[in-house]
Order: sequence, then C-alpha cells, then structure tokens
Amino acid sequence: MNKVLVVEDSLTVRKILSKLLEDNPYLTPILCKDFAEATQELKKGHDFLAAIVDLNLPDAPNGESVDLSLSYSIPTLVLTGNFDEFTRAQLLDLGVLDYITKESRYSYNQVIKLIDRLRKNLTTKVLVVEDSVTSRNYICSLLKKFQFQIYEASDGLEALNLLAEHQDIRMVISDHRMPNMDGYELIKAIRHERRMQDLIFIGLSGTNDGVLSSKFIKSGANDFLSKPFYHEEFFCRVMQNLEAQEMIQTIRQSANIDPLTQVYNRRYLIEQGEEILAEDTSTSAVTVCMIDIDNFKSVNDNQGHKAGDMLLQEFATLLKEHFSEDLVVRYGGEEFTVISTRALKEHLGNVSQFINLVRSSRFTQHELNITCSIGICAEKHTDLETQIDIADKRLYQAKRTGKDRIIASDS
Repeated sequence: MNKVLVVEDSLTVRKILSKLLEDNPYLTPILCKDFAEATQELKKGHDFLAAIVDLNLPDAPNGESVDLSLSYSIPTLVLTGNFDEFTRAQLLDLGVLDYITKESRYSYNQVIKLIDRLRKNLTTKVLVVEDSVTSRNYICSLLKKFQFQIYEASDGLEALNLLAEHQDIRMVISDHRMPNMDGYELIKAIRHERRMQDLIFIGLSGTNDGVLSSKFIKSGANDFLSKPFYHEEFFCRVMQNLEAQEMIQTIRQSANIDPLTQVYNRRYLIEQGEEILAEDTSTSAVTVCMIDIDNFKSVNDNQGHKAGDMLLQEFATLLKEHFSEDLVVRYGGEEFTVISTRALKEHLGNVSQFINLVRSSRFTQHELNITCSIGICAEKHTDLETQIDIADKRLYQAKRTGKDRIIASDS
C-alpha cells in the first residue's frame, strides 16, 4: 500500500482528498491539518509515495510546508487557492511535481489521477535518446521527478541495443538530430519490429522545420515536441500518451478475457496458441489439456445458476494458480484448456496433482465436492486445432469411461 501525505488546513478539502484517495485500493492517505502535524508525521520515518500540500497554512503561510516535504525527497503536489505566473515559476524552481488550484471537484480528481500515475511510474521504463548531454540530463531529471525508471542513449544505434536488452521499456523520447542513427531512422527501425508496435515514441527537435513533426508521426511516432518546451507541456504529452496506451491495452484485454472467469477466452487461445506452436523449436511438443468439470449441469439444476457461475469462477482461479506458467483458457461452458511448453514429465505431474487437488477441495458457499475429467495431447502436430481436437476426444473418452480421470493416449 502506498502512503500519501496530505497537509491541508481545510477540513472540507481534507475530507474530499481522503475519500478520493481511499477509493483507490493502492493508496492510503495520512492526513495532517497543519505544518506542525506534518513535521511530526514525517519524523516517524514513513515511506511516502507523494505529498499533497497546501501552499498557505496558518502556521506556514509562505510555503514552508512545500519546503518540508521536498526536504524529505517526497514528490510533492501543491494545492493553492490563488495562482499567478510568479507562483508558477517559484514552485517549479523549488522542484514540485505540479500545482493545482482549488477550483472544483475536477481539480481534486486531477490530483488523485496524478498520484496514481506516480504509482504506475515506479515500474514504467523510459528510454531517453539524445546526443546532447545537457539536454539528456534535463529530460531525465524531469522524468525522475515523476518516478520513472530511466535508461539513456546518445544515438539511435545505442537505443536499439538497449531496447533489445530491456524489452519491457514502454516509452522512447528521442531527439531528431543525432550521429550514427537519427531519431527519424530510429522510429522507422522500431516500427519495423513487431514486438515494439505498442512502444510509445515521442520525437523532439530544436529546429523550426514545420514538416518534421508530420514526418515523425507518419513514420510511427505517437507525438512530437519542439524544443524548448514548457515543463507542463512535456508532462501532459507523456501522461496522455501513457493513458492512451493503457486504454488500448484495456480494450484489447477485454476482447481476450472471459468476463465471468477472468481467464483468457477461446478467441485468444486460437490467436496465441498458434504463435506458441510456431515458436516451439524444442524436441518436446507443446502439450494441450482439455479439462471439464464433471456433472456441472446438476450444480445448475440443484443449486441454481448463481452457484454454477461461482463454481466456474473458483475453478478457473484454481487453474490459474496451479498452472501459473501455462496458458489457461475457458474454452466454453464448463470446459477449460491449458497449453504448456514445459517438459512433458513435469507438466503431466502437475496435471495429476491438479485432479487430486480438485477432489480434495470444496467449492462455493455450498461446500461442493466435485471432480473433473482431463484429455491430453502431447504429440507434435503442425496446427493447434488438431491438438485440441485430439485432446477433446480423449476428454470425452475420460467422461464416457467413468469421469474423474486423465487420458493422455488413444490406447
């Protein structure tokens, strides 16, 4: 849980911020009504994700609360009732993340949104590509304030090597003019690689060439900024691109996830399973298991469909936990598929453990004792559909011959 320090003399504002922070399951507010309370709280040595600080407090009327939180190296967001350009420059010079005026509930929602972004940024990797050491240090310092994990490169070739080494980098911020490989060539090389299609790319340039921005974006960049840029504009672009990427991922995920059980659906199985099969170059084959809950219809008939849905959810959770290294899919109804690339002996042992685990477990509030039947295809085939069909036939053979058993061959 991430603790957020709130220093605010208004009881109403404290209540609003407390409620909004508590609505986020990852955030916990620590509330202080004045500078003195904040000082005592900070002396306790808590590890704070961020601080939300009122600029003018009764016992700290000149922004001393901001200096206090920054002295503990806590990313600090300032709330202020009044705003002008002098205040803006002063706060940015101090090193605050941002400043937000107390205008409406939307302002407070912006505060919480930014705090949650900080939480996500702790595991978000950004690559800065810039041949100018001064410019690179400046961009990195801005990103570090917002808790990003930073990698640095001085040209496009070095950037590509880092992207190959650290494949979980989510964003590249690159200058245009660089030796060896410039930013324009870099984005073309990145978009040529399938695995980097979702990588966010923001181009930068200090030239006044109006065509350059469109040239970058047409080549695959997500955004473009002209240097010099304002602190706020830079972060707005970074945050908006990250949010857009997350929204696309959510939409894509929802298309691939079964809404009831929260495991992958049949559509994803066909798409991803074929890729797994195509990538398999080992001597052992990809293993396909078809798993079916025995006598599921009687649960719906005797306990109702709500109990049946709950059973499916709990069974799927058990599958995900037990086959955590494998692809788990709801194939349809009460039938599930597990695809594994692990060593066959290890996987078959895991399957045997699972059927025993199901026998000894109790499901739903009705304490249901159930069993399952499993069909396995471990032989090599050229397509996934053939393996699924074979595993499915063996599953129904297991059900016809008494249920609660595993059949892995046709003999």
